[in-house]
Amino acid sequence: MLSKEDYLMIEAQRRRGVYVKDIAEELGVHPRTVRRAMQRGAAPSGKRPGARKSKLDRYKAQVDELLRGGVRNAVVILREIEAKGYSGGISILRDYMRPKRRLSQSRATVRFETPEGGQLQNDWGEIWTELGGKRAKVHFSVNTLGYSRRLHFWCTGSQDAEHTYEGLIRAFEHFGGVPQEVLVDNQKSLVIRHRIGDRVQFHERFIDVAGHYGFTPRACRPYRARTKGKTERMVGYIKHHFFVRYRQFESLDHLNQLAGQWLATEADRRVHGTVKEVVIERFEREQPHLQPLPRVRYDTSYREKRWVSWDGYIDVRGTRYSLPDPLRGSQVTIRVSLDGLLSVYDEELKVLEQGLQPSAAGWVTIPSHHQRLWAQTLAVETRDLAVYEEVAQCSS
Repeated sequence: MLSKEDYLMIEAQRRRGVYVKDIAEELGVHPRTVRRAMQRGAAPSGKRPGARKSKLDRYKAQVDELLRGGVRNAVVILREIEAKGYSGGISILRDYMRPKRRLSQSRATVRFETPEGGQLQNDWGEIWTELGGKRAKVHFSVNTLGYSRRLHFWCTGSQDAEHTYEGLIRAFEHFGGVPQEVLVDNQKSLVIRHRIGDRVQFHERFIDVAGHYGFTPRACRPYRARTKGKTERMVGYIKHHFFVRYRQFESLDHLNQLAGQWLATEADRRVHGTVKEVVIERFEREQPHLQPLPRVRYDTSYREKRWVSWDGYIDVRGTRYSLPDPLRGSQVTIRVSLDGLLSVYDEELKVLEQGLQPSAAGWVTIPSHHQRLWAQTLAVETRDLAVYEEVAQCSS
Protein backbone atom coordinates (compact mmCIF):
# COMPACT_ATOMS: atom_id res chain seq x y z
CA MET A 1 0.00 0.00 0.00
CA LEU A 2 1.30 3.44 -0.94
CA SER A 3 1.81 5.98 1.83
CA LYS A 4 1.64 9.74 1.64
CA GLU A 5 5.42 10.01 1.30
CA ASP A 6 5.33 7.39 -1.51
CA TYR A 7 2.85 9.56 -3.40
CA LEU A 8 5.00 12.63 -2.77
CA MET A 9 7.95 10.77 -4.30
CA ILE A 10 5.79 9.79 -7.29
CA GLU A 11 4.88 13.44 -7.88
CA ALA A 12 8.51 14.57 -7.61
CA GLN A 13 9.75 11.83 -9.95
CA ARG A 14 7.07 12.59 -12.54
CA ARG A 15 8.05 16.28 -12.50
CA ARG A 16 11.56 15.13 -13.33
CA GLY A 17 10.28 13.04 -16.27
CA VAL A 18 10.94 9.59 -14.76
CA TYR A 19 9.00 6.75 -16.41
CA VAL A 20 6.14 5.15 -14.48
CA LYS A 21 7.73 1.70 -14.67
CA ASP A 22 10.96 3.05 -13.15
CA ILE A 23 9.04 4.73 -10.30
CA ALA A 24 7.16 1.49 -9.68
CA GLU A 25 10.40 -0.49 -9.59
CA GLU A 26 11.87 1.87 -7.02
CA LEU A 27 8.77 1.59 -4.81
CA GLY A 28 8.49 -2.17 -5.29
CA VAL A 29 4.93 -1.99 -6.65
CA HIS A 30 3.18 -2.66 -9.97
CA PRO A 31 3.11 0.24 -12.48
CA ARG A 32 -0.71 0.09 -12.35
CA THR A 33 -0.53 1.05 -8.67
CA VAL A 34 1.52 4.13 -9.56
CA ARG A 35 -0.86 5.10 -12.39
CA ARG A 36 -3.91 4.74 -10.12
CA ALA A 37 -2.28 6.97 -7.48
CA MET A 38 -1.54 9.59 -10.15
CA GLN A 39 -5.12 9.48 -11.43
CA ARG A 40 -6.50 9.62 -7.88
CA GLY A 41 -4.31 12.61 -7.03
CA ALA A 42 -3.40 11.13 -3.65
CA ALA A 43 -2.19 7.97 -1.97
CA PRO A 44 -4.84 5.41 -0.96
CA SER A 45 -6.01 5.63 2.65
CA GLY A 46 -6.90 2.95 5.14
CA LYS A 47 -6.16 -0.77 5.16
CA ARG A 48 -7.10 -3.18 2.44
CA PRO A 49 -10.31 -5.03 3.34
CA GLY A 50 -9.82 -8.66 4.20
CA ALA A 51 -6.02 -8.38 4.57
CA ARG A 52 -4.82 -11.44 6.47
CA LYS A 53 -2.53 -11.11 9.43
CA SER A 54 0.58 -13.24 9.76
CA LYS A 55 2.08 -14.64 12.94
CA LEU A 56 5.33 -13.08 11.77
CA ASP A 57 3.96 -9.51 11.64
CA ARG A 58 4.99 -8.63 15.20
CA TYR A 59 8.55 -9.88 14.62
CA LYS A 60 9.36 -8.45 11.18
CA ALA A 61 11.21 -5.44 12.61
CA GLN A 62 13.47 -7.78 14.59
CA VAL A 63 14.07 -9.95 11.52
CA ASP A 64 15.02 -6.86 9.50
CA GLU A 65 17.43 -5.77 12.21
CA LEU A 66 19.11 -9.18 12.29
CA LEU A 67 19.46 -9.16 8.50
CA ARG A 68 21.02 -5.70 8.59
CA GLY A 69 23.43 -7.00 11.21
CA GLY A 70 24.65 -9.72 8.86
CA VAL A 71 22.62 -12.66 10.29
CA ARG A 72 21.37 -14.60 7.23
CA ASN A 73 20.66 -18.06 8.65
CA ALA A 74 16.90 -18.62 8.85
CA VAL A 75 17.26 -21.17 11.67
CA VAL A 76 19.27 -18.74 13.80
CA ILE A 77 16.72 -15.97 13.20
CA LEU A 78 13.89 -18.41 13.97
CA ARG A 79 15.41 -19.22 17.36
CA GLU A 80 15.85 -15.53 18.12
CA ILE A 81 12.23 -14.63 17.46
CA GLU A 82 10.91 -17.81 19.11
CA ALA A 83 12.58 -16.55 22.29
CA LYS A 84 10.43 -13.43 21.91
CA GLY A 85 7.22 -15.44 21.57
CA TYR A 86 6.97 -16.28 17.84
CA SER A 87 4.85 -19.45 17.36
CA GLY A 88 4.85 -19.74 13.56
CA GLY A 89 6.91 -21.98 11.29
CA ILE A 90 10.17 -21.47 9.43
CA SER A 91 8.50 -21.51 5.98
CA ILE A 92 6.76 -18.18 6.61
CA LEU A 93 10.04 -16.76 7.83
CA ARG A 94 11.97 -17.96 4.76
CA ASP A 95 9.30 -16.54 2.42
CA TYR A 96 9.70 -13.18 4.14
CA MET A 97 13.51 -13.30 4.04
CA ARG A 98 13.86 -14.33 0.39
CA PRO A 99 13.17 -10.92 -1.30
CA LYS A 100 15.12 -9.04 1.36
CA ARG A 101 18.61 -10.10 0.37
CA ARG A 102 19.66 -6.49 -0.11
CA LEU A 103 19.32 -5.96 3.65
CA SER A 104 22.19 -8.44 4.13
CA GLN A 105 24.61 -6.79 1.73
CA SER A 106 28.08 -5.78 2.85
CA ARG A 107 28.32 -2.77 5.13
CA ALA A 108 31.13 -1.35 3.00
CA THR A 109 30.45 2.23 1.96
CA VAL A 110 30.80 3.18 -1.70
CA ARG A 111 31.34 6.84 -2.53
CA PHE A 112 28.90 8.18 -5.07
CA GLU A 113 28.48 11.56 -6.69
CA THR A 114 25.08 13.17 -7.06
CA PRO A 115 24.13 15.14 -10.19
CA GLU A 116 23.71 18.93 -10.21
CA GLY A 117 20.77 19.88 -8.03
CA GLY A 118 20.20 16.23 -7.14
CA GLN A 119 20.55 16.13 -3.38
CA LEU A 120 21.07 18.12 -0.21
CA GLN A 121 22.27 16.45 3.00
CA ASN A 122 21.05 17.71 6.37
CA ASP A 123 22.63 17.22 9.78
CA TRP A 124 22.97 18.85 13.20
CA GLY A 125 26.04 19.69 15.25
CA GLU A 126 26.47 21.19 18.69
CA ILE A 127 29.29 22.96 20.50
CA TRP A 128 29.94 24.86 23.73
CA THR A 129 31.02 28.47 23.20
CA GLU A 130 30.82 31.89 24.82
CA LEU A 131 27.52 33.63 24.14
CA GLY A 132 26.70 36.98 25.70
CA GLY A 133 29.55 36.62 28.18
CA LYS A 134 28.39 33.17 29.37
CA ARG A 135 29.30 29.62 28.40
CA ALA A 136 26.42 28.12 26.40
CA LYS A 137 25.64 25.16 24.18
CA VAL A 138 24.87 26.15 20.58
CA HIS A 139 23.12 23.87 18.08
CA PHE A 140 23.78 24.40 14.38
CA SER A 141 21.89 23.06 11.36
CA VAL A 142 24.25 22.11 8.51
CA ASN A 143 22.99 21.67 4.94
CA THR A 144 25.34 20.65 2.13
CA LEU A 145 24.65 20.33 -1.59
CA GLY A 146 25.89 16.94 -2.78
CA TYR A 147 27.28 18.04 -6.13
CA SER A 148 29.05 21.33 -5.43
CA ARG A 149 29.68 20.78 -1.68
CA ARG A 150 28.46 24.31 -1.02
CA LEU A 151 27.20 24.47 2.55
CA HIS A 152 25.07 26.63 4.79
CA PHE A 153 24.79 26.53 8.55
CA TRP A 154 22.52 28.32 11.01
CA CYS A 155 22.96 28.45 14.78
CA THR A 156 20.15 28.31 17.30
CA GLY A 157 19.27 27.13 20.80
CA SER A 158 17.34 23.99 19.86
CA GLN A 159 17.37 21.21 17.28
CA ASP A 160 13.72 20.21 17.33
CA ALA A 161 11.56 19.70 14.22
CA GLU A 162 10.60 23.36 13.79
CA HIS A 163 14.22 24.50 13.91
CA THR A 164 15.15 21.72 11.46
CA TYR A 165 12.56 23.03 8.99
CA GLU A 166 13.81 26.60 9.53
CA GLY A 167 17.43 25.54 8.94
CA LEU A 168 16.47 23.79 5.69
CA ILE A 169 14.47 26.76 4.44
CA ARG A 170 17.26 29.21 5.25
CA ALA A 171 19.64 26.96 3.28
CA PHE A 172 17.27 26.90 0.27
CA GLU A 173 17.09 30.70 0.41
CA HIS A 174 20.89 30.95 0.73
CA PHE A 175 21.35 28.73 -2.35
CA GLY A 176 18.53 30.42 -4.25
CA GLY A 177 16.76 27.15 -5.05
CA VAL A 178 15.66 23.70 -3.92
CA PRO A 179 17.32 20.33 -4.71
CA GLN A 180 15.42 17.27 -5.92
CA GLU A 181 16.04 15.31 -2.69
CA VAL A 182 16.83 16.06 0.95
CA LEU A 183 18.63 13.33 2.90
CA VAL A 184 18.17 13.47 6.68
CA ASP A 185 19.31 11.44 9.65
CA ASN A 186 16.81 9.37 11.65
CA GLN A 187 16.00 12.02 14.25
CA LYS A 188 12.64 11.36 15.93
CA SER A 189 11.28 14.77 14.98
CA LEU A 190 11.43 13.84 11.26
CA VAL A 191 11.37 10.04 10.92
CA ILE A 192 8.69 7.97 12.67
CA ARG A 193 9.99 4.57 11.64
CA HIS A 194 11.58 2.51 8.89
CA ARG A 195 9.15 0.07 7.37
CA ILE A 196 9.81 -3.11 5.38
CA GLY A 197 12.85 -2.75 3.19
CA ASP A 198 14.03 0.80 2.59
CA ARG A 199 10.63 2.51 2.93
CA VAL A 200 10.34 5.21 5.58
CA GLN A 201 7.43 6.78 7.43
CA PHE A 202 8.12 10.49 7.90
CA HIS A 203 6.30 12.89 10.19
CA GLU A 204 3.26 14.49 8.59
CA ARG A 205 4.59 18.04 8.86
CA PHE A 206 7.93 17.15 7.27
CA ILE A 207 5.92 15.76 4.35
CA ASP A 208 4.09 19.11 4.21
CA VAL A 209 7.42 20.99 4.07
CA ALA A 210 8.63 18.65 1.30
CA GLY A 211 5.42 19.17 -0.68
CA HIS A 212 5.59 22.95 -0.26
CA TYR A 213 9.17 23.13 -1.58
CA GLY A 214 8.95 20.25 -4.07
CA PHE A 215 11.71 17.96 -2.80
CA THR A 216 11.64 14.23 -2.08
CA PRO A 217 12.52 13.38 1.55
CA ARG A 218 15.03 10.59 2.12
CA ALA A 219 16.37 9.06 5.33
CA CYS A 220 19.59 7.19 6.07
CA ARG A 221 19.35 3.53 6.90
CA PRO A 222 19.36 2.97 10.67
CA TYR A 223 22.92 2.88 11.99
CA ARG A 224 24.20 3.95 8.55
CA ALA A 225 24.52 7.72 9.06
CA ARG A 226 27.75 7.66 7.02
CA THR A 227 25.56 7.49 3.90
CA LYS A 228 25.33 11.27 4.37
CA GLY A 229 29.02 11.65 5.00
CA LYS A 230 29.32 14.88 2.98
CA THR A 231 27.42 16.90 5.54
CA GLU A 232 28.82 15.01 8.55
CA ARG A 233 32.31 16.03 7.46
CA MET A 234 31.04 19.61 7.24
CA VAL A 235 30.00 19.49 10.91
CA GLY A 236 33.63 18.81 11.81
CA TYR A 237 34.83 21.41 9.31
CA ILE A 238 32.70 24.10 10.97
CA LYS A 239 33.81 23.11 14.47
CA HIS A 240 37.50 23.10 13.61
CA HIS A 241 37.51 26.20 11.44
CA PHE A 242 34.70 28.67 12.20
CA PHE A 243 34.45 27.97 15.94
CA VAL A 244 38.23 28.06 16.29
CA ARG A 245 38.53 31.39 14.52
CA TYR A 246 35.54 32.91 16.36
CA ARG A 247 35.18 32.04 20.04
CA GLN A 248 33.08 34.83 21.57
CA PHE A 249 29.70 36.11 20.42
CA GLU A 250 27.42 38.83 21.72
CA SER A 251 24.27 36.87 20.82
CA LEU A 252 22.92 34.25 18.42
CA ASP A 253 22.18 37.02 15.93
CA HIS A 254 25.81 38.15 16.13
CA LEU A 255 26.99 34.53 15.72
CA ASN A 256 24.85 34.00 12.60
CA GLN A 257 26.02 37.30 11.15
CA LEU A 258 29.64 36.18 11.46
CA ALA A 259 28.68 32.76 10.06
CA GLY A 260 27.32 34.40 6.92
CA GLN A 261 30.52 36.39 6.44
CA TRP A 262 32.68 33.29 7.00
CA LEU A 263 30.67 31.23 4.50
CA ALA A 264 31.15 33.87 1.80
CA THR A 265 34.83 34.57 2.41
CA GLU A 266 36.15 31.17 3.53
CA ALA A 267 33.88 28.16 2.96
CA ASP A 268 32.71 29.16 -0.53
CA ARG A 269 36.26 30.05 -1.65
CA ARG A 270 37.97 26.84 -0.55
CA VAL A 271 39.22 24.22 -3.01
CA HIS A 272 37.39 21.01 -2.11
CA GLY A 273 39.75 18.09 -1.55
CA THR A 274 37.61 15.51 -3.38
CA VAL A 275 36.41 17.37 -6.46
CA LYS A 276 39.52 19.58 -6.70
CA GLU A 277 37.50 22.69 -7.57
CA VAL A 278 36.63 25.96 -5.88
CA VAL A 279 33.25 25.33 -4.25
CA ILE A 280 31.52 28.52 -5.41
CA GLU A 281 32.66 27.96 -9.01
CA ARG A 282 31.30 24.41 -8.99
CA PHE A 283 28.07 25.75 -7.46
CA GLU A 284 27.63 28.13 -10.41
CA ARG A 285 27.12 25.05 -12.60
CA GLU A 286 24.73 23.50 -10.09
CA GLN A 287 22.53 26.50 -9.31
CA PRO A 288 20.57 26.45 -12.65
CA HIS A 289 19.55 22.86 -11.85
CA LEU A 290 17.91 23.78 -8.53
CA GLN A 291 14.14 24.12 -8.44
CA PRO A 292 12.79 27.66 -7.89
CA LEU A 293 11.71 28.76 -4.43
CA PRO A 294 7.93 28.92 -3.85
CA ARG A 295 6.28 32.33 -3.81
CA VAL A 296 5.15 31.94 -0.19
CA ARG A 297 7.57 30.95 2.56
CA TYR A 298 6.58 27.97 4.71
CA ASP A 299 5.53 28.94 8.25
CA THR A 300 7.81 27.07 10.66
CA SER A 301 5.96 28.25 13.80
CA TYR A 302 5.05 25.86 16.59
CA ARG A 303 1.37 24.89 16.18
CA GLU A 304 -1.00 23.77 18.93
CA LYS A 305 -4.67 23.71 19.84
CA ARG A 306 -6.05 25.52 22.91
CA TRP A 307 -9.45 25.72 24.58
CA VAL A 308 -10.54 29.23 25.56
CA SER A 309 -11.65 29.32 29.19
CA TRP A 310 -15.05 30.70 30.16
CA ASP A 311 -13.43 33.88 31.44
CA GLY A 312 -12.02 34.49 27.93
CA TYR A 313 -8.32 33.54 28.35
CA ILE A 314 -5.90 30.94 26.97
CA ASP A 315 -2.70 29.74 28.64
CA VAL A 316 0.51 29.83 26.56
CA ARG A 317 3.82 28.95 28.20
CA GLY A 318 2.73 30.05 31.66
CA THR A 319 1.06 33.33 30.70
CA ARG A 320 -2.69 33.88 30.15
CA TYR A 321 -3.79 35.97 27.14
CA SER A 322 -7.24 37.44 26.63
CA LEU A 323 -9.25 36.68 23.48
CA PRO A 324 -12.43 38.26 22.09
CA ASP A 325 -15.48 37.49 24.24
CA PRO A 326 -17.39 35.39 21.62
CA LEU A 327 -14.59 32.76 21.65
CA ARG A 328 -15.21 31.72 25.28
CA GLY A 329 -15.49 27.93 25.51
CA SER A 330 -14.31 27.32 21.93
CA GLN A 331 -11.13 25.77 20.50
CA VAL A 332 -8.54 27.93 18.73
CA THR A 333 -5.22 27.31 16.99
CA ILE A 334 -2.08 29.01 18.27
CA ARG A 335 1.16 29.56 16.39
CA VAL A 336 4.37 30.65 18.09
CA SER A 337 7.12 31.72 15.70
CA LEU A 338 10.74 30.86 16.43
CA ASP A 339 11.38 34.52 17.29
CA GLY A 340 8.56 34.59 19.85
CA LEU A 341 5.53 36.04 18.00
CA LEU A 342 2.20 34.60 19.19
CA SER A 343 -0.67 34.34 16.68
CA VAL A 344 -4.12 32.93 17.49
CA TYR A 345 -6.59 31.75 14.84
CA ASP A 346 -10.31 31.00 14.94
CA GLU A 347 -10.54 28.71 11.90
CA GLU A 348 -8.68 30.83 9.29
CA LEU A 349 -9.32 34.21 10.99
CA LYS A 350 -6.44 35.68 12.98
CA VAL A 351 -7.84 37.05 16.26
CA LEU A 352 -4.63 37.93 18.10
CA GLU A 353 -1.01 38.71 17.24
CA GLN A 354 1.55 39.90 19.79
CA GLY A 355 4.94 39.07 21.20
CA LEU A 356 5.17 36.37 23.86
CA GLN A 357 5.35 37.78 27.37
CA PRO A 358 7.45 36.29 30.20
CA SER A 359 5.60 33.99 32.59
CA ALA A 360 6.06 36.61 35.32
CA ALA A 361 3.56 38.79 33.43
CA GLY A 362 0.82 36.41 34.58
CA TRP A 363 -2.15 37.92 32.70
CA VAL A 364 -2.16 39.90 29.45
CA THR A 365 -5.51 41.60 28.90
CA ILE A 366 -6.79 43.68 26.00
CA PRO A 367 -9.79 45.62 27.43
CA SER A 368 -11.77 45.59 24.16
CA HIS A 369 -11.86 41.76 24.22
CA HIS A 370 -14.19 41.65 27.24
CA GLN A 371 -16.37 44.74 26.81
CA ARG A 372 -19.57 42.72 26.45
CA LEU A 373 -18.70 40.52 29.41
CA TRP A 374 -18.09 43.54 31.62
CA ALA A 375 -21.26 45.20 30.39
CA GLN A 376 -23.24 42.14 31.50
CA THR A 377 -21.48 42.09 34.86
CA LEU A 378 -22.14 45.80 35.53
CA ALA A 379 -25.79 45.67 34.46
CA VAL A 380 -27.22 45.88 38.05
CA GLU A 381 -30.96 46.39 38.51
CA THR A 382 -31.95 49.73 40.17
CA ARG A 383 -35.19 50.35 42.09
CA ASP A 384 -37.01 53.49 43.24
CA LEU A 385 -36.73 54.02 47.01
CA ALA A 386 -40.51 54.43 47.14
CA VAL A 387 -40.74 50.64 46.91
CA TYR A 388 -39.03 50.28 50.30
CA GLU A 389 -41.28 53.01 51.84
CA GLU A 390 -44.37 51.04 50.76
CA VAL A 391 -42.97 47.87 52.32
CA ALA A 392 -42.30 49.73 55.59
CA GLN A 393 -45.86 51.12 55.77
CA CYS A 394 -47.36 47.68 55.19
CA SER A 395 -45.25 46.22 57.99
CA SER A 396 -46.43 48.81 60.48
